[in-house]
Formats: sequence, structure tokens, C-alpha cells
Amino acid sequence: MFRLRYGFGVFLMGIAVACCAAPQSPFYVQQGTGGGTRGAAEQLLALANQARAEHGAPPLQWDGNLAAAARQHCLRMAAEGPISHRYPGEADLSERAGQAGAHFSLIEENVAVGPSAAEVHDEWMHSPGHRSNLLNPEVNRVGIAVVAARGTLYAVADYDRSVASMDRAQVEARVAELLQPSGVAIVRNNSAAREACRMDSGLPSSDAAGTPHFIMRWQDSDLSRLPQALRQKLATGRYRRAEIGSCPAQGIQGDFTAYRVAVLLF
Repeated sequence: MFRLRYGFGVFLMGIAVACCAAPQSPFYVQQGTGGGTRGAAEQLLALANQARAEHGAPPLQWDGNLAAAARQHCLRMAAEGPISHRYPGEADLSERAGQAGAHFSLIEENVAVGPSAAEVHDEWMHSPGHRSNLLNPEVNRVGIAVVAARGTLYAVADYDRSVASMDRAQVEARVAELLQPSGVAIVRNNSAAREACRMDSGLPSSDAAGTPHFIMRWQDSDLSRLPQALRQKLATGRYRRAEIGSCPAQGIQGDFTAYRVAVLLF
């Protein structure tokens, strides 16, 4: 469900581009000891979306949090010289993006050094790993950073499949919306459902609404629809009330975003 992927293939060094946003601009280009084109990041984004359109993938939308993460790594890359996805003492990609405020279920990164944005993009499209990241229809947002140093351009592109940021009450309200077409009444006191959410199995200790006839627990980053097993139960018409509880996700490695939910049916 949750994936982190870097832009290199077997025997390939990373050659790709990234984006990073400065406080006043959606594109970040820092001038170093060498030259550099201030529109390089913008050009990379435009070339990426052109290539995605040609291959039937939806356009990438700008994400300022991803841009901040890309900028942090791009500056480190330019300072180090040799490009890498991670340097000693540096957090990995998912941690960097999460610390910058991004919420995602899938994240990828391409890194590069090259003389121009056009040449970097061309190399990217001819490298299987980088091409796959750039054209991946599952990602929908990007942040790009370009730093000019040593007479060349250093670039980082961080892509992700974004996840809406919701607190516990918002998650429960969202699930209530999904339950509404079934006609069940939502139980207002949801302490038992929240307790059940924290459990792997079994019944909560007590419930003012009575003993539930069915409990559905699940964890996902996508709350656009209910799990199939729950939809099937609701379709029987046997249930009149539902209690919804959310709790922290379990077993997630890195800074991926997921929501854990329990629904009790009566």
C-alpha cells in the first residue's frame, strides 16, 4: 500500500530533476559558483507534464511541502558534489517529505546533475527508473529544486500520491458521509468504536448502544469509499445504527499517511 521509490536502475546513477519552492516563488533556483537558468525548474515541470500528457498520465500539480523537501536535499547535494538520494546523517526521502508537511501514500525521487534542464529531462526520459517515476500515473504532485554550482545544475524532483490531511473527528465525519446512503443512524457517543479501533480483534469493553452485531476495522490512505465487506453488510438492510471511531494508524513505517477506522453495526 505504501511505497517509496528512488529514480535509479541497475548500474545507473541518478540523473533527474527536482523542484523546490522559495517563499516568494513556486520555483527555486539558487545561483552558486556556476551559472544557471532561473527558469530551469519551471522548464522541468513543463517538460514533465508534456511527457505525461503524451503517455496518457494526468498532469502533476505543484506541492510546496514537497518543494521544501526537495530544496533541502538539493542544497545538500550541491554542497557534497557527488549526487545521491541520501547522505550520512540525512533523513530518508519519506522522512524529509513528512517533516516538510507532505502527506502521501506513495513517494518517489529523481536526482540529477546536468548542463541544462532540457538535457537533464532527456537523460531522465532515457533512464528506465527515472522515466518510470516521471510518467507514473499513480503520482499526482511534485516539488522541484534546482541549484547551480560548479558550472552545472543540480536538480531534485520529489513526486507523491497525496493524501488529505485529516484529524480524528474529520476522518469520522468522512466515514459518516459514506455511510449516509445506507440509511443507518450514526450513534453520537462513539467511545466504544474508538476503543475497538485500537484493538486488533474482539469487542470493546462496553457500549451504551449495546452489543454490535458486526465490527469492521480497516486502515487506508484513501477514504473515498467503504471497504467491500462493509458495503456488503450494509446492503443486507439488517442494520439500523452505526458507530464510527478513528485512532492512530498502526504498523506504518516512515512518514506515510494512513487512517485507521472501526465501524460498529447494530
